[in-house]
Amino acid sequence: MTVSTLDWGTTYRVTVLDLGLACCGVEVMAALEGDRPHDLAALGVDVAHAAGEAHVLIVSGTVTDAMLPAVIATYQDMPEPRYVLSVGACSNTGGPYWDSYSVTKGIDQALPVHVAVPGCPPRPEALLEGLAALHRLVS
Repeated sequence: MTVSTLDWGTTYRVTVLDLGLACCGVEVMAALEGDRPHDLAALGVDVAHAAGEAHVLIVSGTVTDAMLPAVIATYQDMPEPRYVLSVGACSNTGGPYWDSYSVTKGIDQALPVHVAVPGCPPRPEALLEGLAALHRLVS
């Protein structure tokens, strides 16, 4: 099955792994583990608990330079095809900490980001919109 033939929610289920590194991680957890499992089911999304099970890596929160190697290693442990959602201002650009010596200036400096969800922190619904945007991107 090629990426162009994916039809999430009907023929293909995608597994997501959240790297909740800071406050945005709470919003992502609310979306993934919250009281609206029908929203995720409609998108064909399952939550993974290990990198080897996931096709979508959700990086949410501040990525420090010290944490970056672990984030990259997690991405490399994922099977193909693999995608990255960057959630929140800190993950996207470094956020309010962009001028800190220890903060990565956006995860896109190290990984290919397919969808960036803005906000500080974004609401749980924004993650669902980001997943829908990823679906449109790859279908």
